[in-house]
Amino acid sequence: MVVPSCNDGHYDWAKEVKEFDDTKAGVKGLVDAGVAKLPRLFVHPPETLRSHPKLDGVNLDLPTIDLQGLGARRGEVVEEIRRAAGEWGFFRIVNHGVPLETMDAMLAAVKRFHEQPTEEKMRWYSADARKQVKLNSNLPSRENDSASWRDILSCVFSDDQLRPEDLPSACRKEVQQYVKYMIELREIMAELLSEAMGLRSDYLSRIECMKSEALACLYYPKCPEPEKTLGTPKHSDTTFLTLLMQDSTGGLQILHDDRWVDVPPVRGALIANIGDLMQIISNDQFISVEHRVVAQPVGPRISVACFFTPSLKAAAKPFAPIEELLSDENPAVYREFMFREYTQHYKTKGEKVETALLHYKIR
Repeated sequence: MVVPSCNDGHYDWAKEVKEFDDTKAGVKGLVDAGVAKLPRLFVHPPETLRSHPKLDGVNLDLPTIDLQGLGARRGEVVEEIRRAAGEWGFFRIVNHGVPLETMDAMLAAVKRFHEQPTEEKMRWYSADARKQVKLNSNLPSRENDSASWRDILSCVFSDDQLRPEDLPSACRKEVQQYVKYMIELREIMAELLSEAMGLRSDYLSRIECMKSEALACLYYPKCPEPEKTLGTPKHSDTTFLTLLMQDSTGGLQILHDDRWVDVPPVRGALIANIGDLMQIISNDQFISVEHRVVAQPVGPRISVACFFTPSLKAAAKPFAPIEELLSDENPAVYREFMFREYTQHYKTKGEKVETALLHYKIR
């Protein structure tokens, strides 16, 4: 394969993007080709790398929500979720009902897919946003933005539906099984989050704000110069809720009290994080927190993020802070918006985005 130039002299960003994209081999292809120096396309500006964990990464314990015996402990669990979603925006979930063997099988299937020969994966490689199943390498859309050290297989279930035959055979069975459990857990979380806002338990389910799933099957190869790049740059999720499963490698960090905090993996646990859209409809009762994944000299790191987004019907209607949460003392903080408008605004900002929330605040 043609390895993009590492020359720091004259840098032709568009040419390097095209050269890399044309290989259809992703970051995994660079590693397989024996790259020892990071191609310029993947080098991030120093200000985005600040607080690399080698310098001052901090370990703090995330709140842990235990769903064991939920019936008898419901009030207690709802209060724990209210605090975790309002103060942290991130929390672990244990005893969530997803069998450990299903989680292990899903992680193994993602690894198996990404480690196929390039020729086998090429047919899935695409930048077409309309495709429900595609492989790509997070190439930047804004000129001179940096690429990140990861490959992604995306599987989008609109209204919980995706034809099995549209999934790669290398991970078809495991994806179907895992998403089934994600949908079951989503229903539980929708009830608990509704109650944590003081609403009827079926409120979020009725508005169908989490009725579709986008599964990101992420592969972070070991990196020859991890201090110069990121696996995933700083961002917040343009979703209502995200459920993340990660392997034992680590690398996830969240921004808490203006410090990057390491989120070490805990076997069998899932990580839930509140998305921007949930922060908006909760009128800041819950918070969406910026996070990132650092590149590492070891790997691969495998993770699976399940992003919950609206049904096709709900996406065609505007969202705004929930009326039942508003009063004279607690007026709306955000204006009304369309789901597609929100995600599009975020994309246009590229890696320079801080958060799209500010764009929708009522000034």
